[in-house]
Amino acid sequence: MPQMRYNVDMDISKNQYIRTIIFAVEDSLVSTTGLIAGISAGVNNKAVVVVSGIVAIAVEAISMGASQYVSDDAIEQATKMGKSKGRALADGIIMLTSYFLAGLIPLLPVVFFSYPVSLYWSVGLALIGLIILGYVKSKVLHTDPLRGALKVVIVGGLATLLGIAVGMLFKIS
Repeated sequence: MPQMRYNVDMDISKNQYIRTIIFAVEDSLVSTTGLIAGISAGVNNKAVVVVSGIVAIAVEAISMGASQYVSDDAIEQATKMGKSKGRALADGIIMLTSYFLAGLIPLLPVVFFSYPVSLYWSVGLALIGLIILGYVKSKVLHTDPLRGALKVVIVGGLATLLGIAVGMLFKIS
């Protein structure tokens, strides 16, 4: 009987890690791309966009990692699951790392290209990242990969368009 309990715990941990990675990557790609696209459209200043992107990625990655840790720790305490003491910390680290790395995808084109080419690359790479994320998520969960990819890229694409619209609305000349 102890062996079965171990397998159930391993499945729960694995599912939690998958959820954490998907959440972090999707949120980072959408948030960072929307921010970079909006600021790029609003100020047309590479230095401002790069610094803003770095600050946003760092702050959001740390915040998301800390929030994941605190919420998982609270659940462990509430359910008295003390047997998995390191899981909350592992989830927090996974969230922070996944968010940070995914945030670099839309930021790096801004470092290497000038506006508006950097904007096209940022948005394009982020959308490709979202398609891949949706596809992989669906494969892992044994659902339709095309539908999963479309769902994730449509949601992310709409958020990015809103970021661009806000940046253009408040454009600084």
